[in-house]
Amino acid sequence: MWRHIASNALSLFVVILIAAGGVIAWGKRQYEQPGPLEVAICLKVESGTTFNRVSDRLADQGAVSSAAILRMGAQYTDKTRLLKAGSFLVPEGASMVEIVDIVTRGGASTCGTEIVYRIGVLASEIQVRELDPATQRFVVKAEFAPGDDVPEDYTRLRGEGDTRYRIALAEGATSWQIVDALKAAEFLTGDVDGVPAEGSLAPDSYEVRPGADRGDLLAQMVAVQEKRLAEAWQNRAEGLPYDTPEQALIMASIVEKETGVAAERRQVASVFVNRLNQGMRLQTDPTVIYGITNGQGALGRGLRQSELRRETPYNTYVISGLPPTPIANPGPAAIEAALNPDSTDYLFFVADGTGGHAFAATLAEHNDNVAKWRAIEAERANQ
Repeated sequence: MWRHIASNALSLFVVILIAAGGVIAWGKRQYEQPGPLEVAICLKVESGTTFNRVSDRLADQGAVSSAAILRMGAQYTDKTRLLKAGSFLVPEGASMVEIVDIVTRGGASTCGTEIVYRIGVLASEIQVRELDPATQRFVVKAEFAPGDDVPEDYTRLRGEGDTRYRIALAEGATSWQIVDALKAAEFLTGDVDGVPAEGSLAPDSYEVRPGADRGDLLAQMVAVQEKRLAEAWQNRAEGLPYDTPEQALIMASIVEKETGVAAERRQVASVFVNRLNQGMRLQTDPTVIYGITNGQGALGRGLRQSELRRETPYNTYVISGLPPTPIANPGPAAIEAALNPDSTDYLFFVADGTGGHAFAATLAEHNDNVAKWRAIEAERANQ
């Protein structure tokens, strides 16, 4: 009798083990397989929030099939204590294991609101924008120029801990313009001792924290530009008419100011390289303008004939070779173009009416292109 009871108990224990194993396997599949989320969401985790609360919120939003399984999986992998505060993009179909990784790995928030301070060539502006999780595109909620009335959205979001800040530096801005704009950014701190050398600041997008030091940010921009220039110089083409990286940076700044069409940069660089190789003057308006403004804002008018004839270190209609310094801060594409220009016989270019330029190898071809451009200008003036 006792043997029979023991046999039955053992059989029941085996059945229970098998059933438990099946439940565990089912839970593991639930934890690892794609989740039920049909549209990406932005999950905000406030400081001090518990993993239990986050798992319940994810279940309420339809991101997970079971808050309990999510918690158990996180506990089993010892990640519940690693929960980070911030706003995190949870993509459609994300598995529980992927969601746990998203909210525990740390780093910058991946969605939510960001304040972008755009430093441009002609003006600067502040944008308040939010990421739409469904399209993963930012939607601008407010924008204003430094010194204008501050929108309510900006004031409200300035106080939220997960709002990200970004400095977006445009290609072709001068060092003076950049420093002047950074001084107007009230979410930055610290004094700036002088203006960094022209061309030494790398156009890019820089994520910052409220209270970041302006001097540290400028030092970061300098370090990025030094690295870009060094790498491009190391991989430069042969036969270039400059002996140092600094001369190449001057050329890159001229290319940056001469065209906003990315596909033209190497062609424009080839024109100036060909001119230098043949002993011709560069004859480029942006250098003359820099000699007048010293990089402190836009000229705001056309060049006068007297200015084109006046001898200054930056008047490339009068001087031979390169000007003494860059005339702006060039981006990586312009630096690359200056050090690896197209191989052409072009010596001239002029606007073609489409936003680009018409290139020519001979003066006769160039004069024809100029005549076409003058006709376009006249036609537009009469409209």
